[in-house]
Amino acid sequence: MRFKIKNLLIIILICSFSTISKSANEDDIYKKIDLFSEVLDKINKEYVEDVNQGDAMDAAINGVLQSLDPYSAYMSPDSFENMQTETSGEFGGLGIEVGMEAGVVKVISPIDNSPASKVGIKAGDYIVKINDIQVQGKSLTEAVDLMRGPVGTDIEITVRRVGEKKALTFVITRDIIKVASVKSEIIDDKTGYIRLTSFNENSSDQIEDKIKEFKKNGKVKNYILDLRNNPGGLLSQAIKISDFFLENGEIVSTKSKRKFENRKWFAKRGDVLNGETMIVLINYGSASASEIVAGALQDHKRAVLVGESTYGKGSVQSIIPLKNDGAIRLTVSKYYLPSGKSISQVGVTPDIEIAEGSDDFRINTDTDNQLDYALKLLNG
Repeated sequence: MRFKIKNLLIIILICSFSTISKSANEDDIYKKIDLFSEVLDKINKEYVEDVNQGDAMDAAINGVLQSLDPYSAYMSPDSFENMQTETSGEFGGLGIEVGMEAGVVKVISPIDNSPASKVGIKAGDYIVKINDIQVQGKSLTEAVDLMRGPVGTDIEITVRRVGEKKALTFVITRDIIKVASVKSEIIDDKTGYIRLTSFNENSSDQIEDKIKEFKKNGKVKNYILDLRNNPGGLLSQAIKISDFFLENGEIVSTKSKRKFENRKWFAKRGDVLNGETMIVLINYGSASASEIVAGALQDHKRAVLVGESTYGKGSVQSIIPLKNDGAIRLTVSKYYLPSGKSISQVGVTPDIEIAEGSDDFRINTDTDNQLDYALKLLNG
């Protein structure tokens, strides 16, 4: 049995290494495989406790994938089934978008008015413990599974936060996450403020409706698009929303190993704001689709970006089913801005950097440094 497990691991590693590094010397690859087999044998013989061989193989596969980037991961058959299951309200969430950084689960962004945002979870927090379970060393999929649970049940999350000496602990009650993706208001009688919290199926329609309402007002001459703490969503919506404000030109492109997946998207003629002044607010919680919109508008000099550098989630993942009924989440392409710059792990840098005064994004210029600065900029 042990011999069969070793052979299976060797086959897995041959496939993985041949895909990852085709240019590597074949002899070196086989030496590494022999080394891995030797290490596994030592573990079996010498480790103080018995090791579940299935778990060891899953960890080996996941280790290969996570060495590629923070977003690639292995999903066991159970995890893959859970991801595909429509919960119909039976299970709830915390309302946070998470990623991996140096083997630690990191909060990309809390969703507005979600259970996580209400208790004080912030973008940039590192999750170190879920209930009594240490998170370090676990995959992103495993951490997310730990956070899932029935609506109305409590979960204790311990985080490390930059600038805080002690770990912070939050008790969060799971709930159904309902995202109202667009909020708007007229400020100072002449500034149309639109906050976009996610890119879902109808976000572009909602924004278009809000702009029409502002135009009916007749006094609105300036616009603020708030993408702070927006973790992203549908690429199609990012393209549509960018297109609203551009006369022409490239919006975004994707580059992949497979040439047929290399694509470019362009704006159609016509700026719905007719060139009126526009400011986009961004912060570390702005990711993925948010970065595409902000970067495209910045590259075309259509809007001034105010706030903090964005997260840097500029890649596309595909879920690829496996023969064992599990799957892998694998990065298959990356986003590139019109300038040719990659968003991935770099993000978008604001034109004017303003530190955040508060993470409570309501119309309150007393606590919101970035919004306050944007309004002053628009009013001269």
